[in-house]
Amino acid sequence: MMKIKSLLAIIAMMAIPATMSSQDKKLFTLEDLNFGGTNYANLRPQNMWLTWWGEKLIETGVNECKLINTKTGKKTCLFTLDDINSWAGSDDNTYVRHLMNATFPYPDKPIVALGNRKAFILLDFEAKKIIWQDSISGQTANDWHPTSRATAYVENYQLYVVDGQGVKHQLSQDGSREIVYGQSVHRNEFGISKGTFWSPKGNRLAFYRMDQSMVTDYPQVDIFPRSASYEPDKYPMAGMTSHQVTVGVYDLSTDKTVYLQAGDPTDRYFTNIAWSPDEKTVYMFELNRKQNDCRLVSYDAVSGQKIAELYRETSDKYVEPQNPIQFLPWDDSKFIMQSQKDGYNHLYLFDKSGKELKQLTRGEWVVMDVVGFNTKTKSVLYTSNEHYPINSNLWTVTIKDGHRRQLGKGIGVVQSAQPSASGQLVALKLSAFNRPRIIDVINTNAWGKVTELLDAQDPWKDYQQPIFSYGSIKAVDGKTDLYYRMVKPHDFDPNKKYPTVVYVYGGPHAHNVDASWHYASRSWETYMAQKGYIVFILDNRGSENRGRDFEQATWHQLGQVEMQDQMTGVEYLKKQSYVDMNRLGVHGWSFGGFMTISLMLNYPDVFKVAVAGGPVIDWKWYEVMYGERYMGTPQDNPEGYAKSSLISKAKNLKGKLQIITGYNDNTVVPQHCLSFLDACVKAGTQPDFFAYPGEEHNMRGHASVHLHERITQYFEDYLK
Repeated sequence: MMKIKSLLAIIAMMAIPATMSSQDKKLFTLEDLNFGGTNYANLRPQNMWLTWWGEKLIETGVNECKLINTKTGKKTCLFTLDDINSWAGSDDNTYVRHLMNATFPYPDKPIVALGNRKAFILLDFEAKKIIWQDSISGQTANDWHPTSRATAYVENYQLYVVDGQGVKHQLSQDGSREIVYGQSVHRNEFGISKGTFWSPKGNRLAFYRMDQSMVTDYPQVDIFPRSASYEPDKYPMAGMTSHQVTVGVYDLSTDKTVYLQAGDPTDRYFTNIAWSPDEKTVYMFELNRKQNDCRLVSYDAVSGQKIAELYRETSDKYVEPQNPIQFLPWDDSKFIMQSQKDGYNHLYLFDKSGKELKQLTRGEWVVMDVVGFNTKTKSVLYTSNEHYPINSNLWTVTIKDGHRRQLGKGIGVVQSAQPSASGQLVALKLSAFNRPRIIDVINTNAWGKVTELLDAQDPWKDYQQPIFSYGSIKAVDGKTDLYYRMVKPHDFDPNKKYPTVVYVYGGPHAHNVDASWHYASRSWETYMAQKGYIVFILDNRGSENRGRDFEQATWHQLGQVEMQDQMTGVEYLKKQSYVDMNRLGVHGWSFGGFMTISLMLNYPDVFKVAVAGGPVIDWKWYEVMYGERYMGTPQDNPEGYAKSSLISKAKNLKGKLQIITGYNDNTVVPQHCLSFLDACVKAGTQPDFFAYPGEEHNMRGHASVHLHERITQYFEDYLK
């Protein structure tokens, strides 16, 4: 009897499934992998949405806000969505539909800021009542200040401010498509992402006014009405007339506006606007059109008069300010400035007269972001890649002695870092190559003591996953390290040969490879690996986070050094026995589209199939700020423009090339693709072409799924 029972037990155990085998796991679809896909959200790493209430950490969810104990990680409910709408006197979520955007603007008061397109409220969750509500019916609060409770916004091209008492003030009268107020200018270059800038206490508002009446219209067309309509974009091309920007300052107390007396705005760029703590002075960086002469200038906020030029930086190539100055919270007479004048982006301490007091960080690595300040230890919190070029970690440097410390676990890549009001705590989100997301609370006083809130499980654990790896090779100069990522099929066999696709971007202000989850692999690479391809990605010179000389190696010759480095990657692939060099493809978008076609036409016997999305074809058709920074003007650099242009090389096309564009692309305008097609007609070469009606530079929503299936199918048809 015992033997029978034992046998039955063994049989039962055998019937219990073991860990799911690779063959039993699910296959990915683009609905799983692509951000426009129907199942994409379910395959993202687990996350938490966090905000600070002074020194208290709050998790903001859809239906509940929770107070988190920063020492233990324990959570307690602060209030629910039903609570909020009940206290607000709403039974149909009129005021709030979710709590994920809740903020706590007053460190010492139990007040939460909430809203939607219909209303924006401040609610006292201890008194359980609304204490303030905006008066902008049906208008999104574009820029609200918690101290003055004033809101700046644009409606029908005009700039308005509604003060904390609900009184509406119209700041402009001549706003139009050609005269733009309170919005981002200079086509979002130089770190610009908005057009209004409140003073520290919200008593004054600095804002942009952009006159683009002199800028040529690019003739975009909306094809969807019964009769297609003309919808032109103002698009200043390299070497052509650019817009003119001025900066106004509105004073709530006087209801008056003055403009900074910066001189003639023609062929000048104004960026990185900042305020003095006393609200009396406005600071901004000013560049000439060549972008090789950068000056930090201060202005009187009351009169608009120029006070002083505090700093000047010049270059034989270009200077690119990306960050406004930041005053020390404990010392109104000193500020931090970021510059890569020594070859790498670092922090410098200045006094308000413009005297440089000291360099706070130094080394052959890059400060990526200033997170905030610890007011207790009088130190700066920042992220950098000091440990390793493809990592980024949280650091602190004390103002007094320049002592630096790395905080937290020191692994992976920082995704976000949110400091508490005093900066003594930081909510840190990071990702490592084998850990999708980690969320920690860092005590910046106690040598970086860590409280772990989340170590997300692999959301792809039930799927067949490819093999991700990274490494480095030397650039053609024989000394510069270039980092790559390789994605192989899950059942990779080194004795087989695989079709291989080089994915490329290669341009400034971007990188493809870092130490985050899967080495920052794009989901499409997983889809291709699942279909039996190897995908290879290399960050060439010209890409970001490697220092000034690495970035500026491509100056006045875009595409040339980048191609050299990408071909160094191809030489590496040739040495891998499992790469089928007779089936080598290339794909990229935007600058990567330019690189894709450049490689296809300059090395027609190497690459057999290519898909280029939104490609720049000739830099003379690209916009002024970006194009002239890297290429100068067509008038000043005719050889560089001729060398990088793909028009004259259309005759070199041998393999299969598909070009894809958004029909209404306002970044790389359709003139690029259409001109190249014309050149191919004249040369007798045969590319394929596909346009997405109504789409701009990147496909939105579910159109992105269609796009990536189209890209994949082209390689399936012609490379595999």
